[in-house]
Amino acid sequence: MSDAIEKFEIAISDEVLEDLRDRLARTRLPDQIPNTGWSQGADLAYMKDLLEYWRDGFDWREQERALGEFDHFRTTIDGQRIHFIHERSPHRGAHPLLITHGWPGSIVEFLHVIRPLTHPEEHGGRAEDAFHVVCPSLPGYGFSDPTGELGWDIERTAQAWKVLMSRLGYERYGAQGGDWGALVTTNLGVADAEHLSGIHLNMALAFPPPEGEAGLSDADKAILAGTAEYDATGSGYMKIQSTKPQSLGFALNDSPAGLAAWITEKFHGWLDCDGMIENCITRDQLLTNITIYWVTQTITSSTRFYYETLTNPRIAILFGRVEVPVGILDSPKEILRYPRSWVERHYNVQHWTAATRGGHFAALEQPELFVEDVRDFFRALR
Repeated sequence: MSDAIEKFEIAISDEVLEDLRDRLARTRLPDQIPNTGWSQGADLAYMKDLLEYWRDGFDWREQERALGEFDHFRTTIDGQRIHFIHERSPHRGAHPLLITHGWPGSIVEFLHVIRPLTHPEEHGGRAEDAFHVVCPSLPGYGFSDPTGELGWDIERTAQAWKVLMSRLGYERYGAQGGDWGALVTTNLGVADAEHLSGIHLNMALAFPPPEGEAGLSDADKAILAGTAEYDATGSGYMKIQSTKPQSLGFALNDSPAGLAAWITEKFHGWLDCDGMIENCITRDQLLTNITIYWVTQTITSSTRFYYETLTNPRIAILFGRVEVPVGILDSPKEILRYPRSWVERHYNVQHWTAATRGGHFAALEQPELFVEDVRDFFRALR
């Protein structure tokens, strides 16, 4: 199998876009009990307006051009074709940084932080804070091919990222991730510790110590209560995706309205947006992310990532303790949060930022805060 790295251009055919508009025009909307809003899922009024804009106002070609401003590549690792952005900084001594998204995100999460990371002097930073950025699409997501065999979970992905960074010639690098990206990066912190300067996470998982919640502060108990609330009322999607992703795929791969509702409801609930998505991100950002899933037909394989990871008995979310230096960006509206004392049982935490704003999609919704924290953490590790 070739280890060649090939340039890649995003160029979706007119036929695919015309089919999308045709399907949107023929959407059969569900009913909704008046005044229930988002309480039972995606709100009908909001989705009706969003779908109309997707059909008649959203300009994919404009977004395609914006995506094309970065250098895109594809390479095959362990039989799986992987897409990635590789944006090198012009600054000598720039530190390589691997950044990994999660679900239902994509490389779109990082589009507004890549340039500040590679060209810090243009964005309030110093040249010595520069990074070479590698931003892959997870296996089975976006412009990486749909997974064609069993076994693509967080551990195998971490191994693939290890190969990718070696293939790019980086002997020492840092890594960052949130959501699945945080778990892949956590596994990478063990799998490639000898080459990592450190890892930076938003959404670090932790398990309770033997004494449970004994000795925790009221603030820590409130954090755990929020996590428990998410598990009780907000994690139904995960139960489906980790058990029957194929059945779900028939609906989401065939209906753009269904796909949009499934993803949009998560952004509404997971952004720190006071109940209005547009308080944090634009509709074009939201729809660019959704459109990538649609035009690549990777929604089924993306949800399969849950099945592969959460039903595989050889997988542990954390493999022992991560000993490389670890930085944590703890956002107040993150869906899964744990007390710092719990996190430190699993990670060699050397940097902890208790943010005053922000939700699950840190780089997307708070790009300046995200970039500043990444710079601060890696400054002493270069």
